[in-house]
Amino acid sequence: MSRKLYVGNLPYETGETELQELFGQFGSVDSVHVMRDMATGRARGFAFVEMATDEEAQTAAKQLNEYQLGGRALTVNEARPKPEYAGGGFGGGKGKGAGRQRSEPRW
Repeated sequence: MSRKLYVGNLPYETGETELQELFGQFGSVDSVHVMRDMATGRARGFAFVEMATDEEAQTAAKQLNEYQLGGRALTVNEARPKPEYAGGGFGGGKGKGAGRQRSEPRW
């Protein structure tokens, strides 16, 4: 198991300090990152907690999964790596007619 944990279904008022104290009961916490909306700064309802060892992370995940915090049952499990996207958005691809170019202006 990884040392980094995903913590979901968080009450929006939950901050880094509260999570640091909660997870600190099960070992040394290296970092806590509550994910926030870039435009508003409001918490998005999930966070990542990194523990000092794999064993501490595993214990914390077992003990705190479905733990009631602010009336909500937390989801705690191993964080998965961020997927690599094959691109997207605009540009980079050849759309309709991208191979044809006029050699002279139309006018």
